[in-house]
Amino acid sequence: MADIRIYAEDLQIARALIQRDEDVTRQYFYQQCYPLFKSVFDHYYTDCSSCKEFIDEIYVLVMTPSRLNGRCQLESFRGESTLTSWLKTVSVRYCYERFERKERMPLTELYLPDDENDHPSHNDALLGVTDPDLGSLNLSDVLTILAMMPNKRYSTLIRLRYLEEMSNEETAEMMGMSLDNYYNKHKLAKAQFEQVLRKEIHYE
Repeated sequence: MADIRIYAEDLQIARALIQRDEDVTRQYFYQQCYPLFKSVFDHYYTDCSSCKEFIDEIYVLVMTPSRLNGRCQLESFRGESTLTSWLKTVSVRYCYERFERKERMPLTELYLPDDENDHPSHNDALLGVTDPDLGSLNLSDVLTILAMMPNKRYSTLIRLRYLEEMSNEETAEMMGMSLDNYYNKHKLAKAQFEQVLRKEIHYE
């Protein structure tokens, strides 16, 4: 029986990522592995608007603890392959699952009635929809909440508007929306973010 090669250096990198070492996360995950993620982003289906958003989603995917055992997916890496090879497998599988989910989704989207399709802040307080306070959360928690939002366009809207601090006009332009449509989606996106956040707080 052939001996299994263990990639010790890759195991060390994985442990540093699990420990949320900021330098290793930035240099390895976002710089060294960028060509890998860009290749997957270019050749497989994602609902992400940029490669950076795709990398964020893969990071959340492999780093979020399971509710069943409290262990993140990266902890299953045993060093029996290179870490980049393992990440490629995870990323491609993620894309296939997203594509299959997209094929099962209805084609229609939820719209508010025309009389509510106006600028933000109008009736928002009455509806209980306020701007999300991302300053009270750390980055990994924000990314986790965004990844858990069922509608990825809403997730992208929140990320651009509040995490990347774009203006309403810039966000609408980035997403290819008219301002009227953007303001409508803005309300729905904030409500969905708050709903997911409340569920997570309640679970904890």
